[in-house]
Amino acid sequence: MSLITIEQIERAINIWRARHPTPEGTNECPTLCAEARELANVYAEMIFNRETFIDAARLNASQAVGLQRALDARKN
Repeated sequence: MSLITIEQIERAINIWRARHPTPEGTNECPTLCAEARELANVYAEMIFNRETFIDAARLNASQAVGLQRALDARKN
């Protein structure tokens, strides 16, 4: 069993936000990129359930890939 902390999820969201900033301007709708949106769902669920960590098996495939790609890039 591999555990993922809420801090890791938050860090990955912030990495994706830095890579793909939200559009700015009066006619733009501020949105997260797809990877950050996927992880934001996990983050919100963890906050709602007052969880500080979750089992990695609870992530769907796109969430797991988004998390891994963000955190792997952070190591370089």
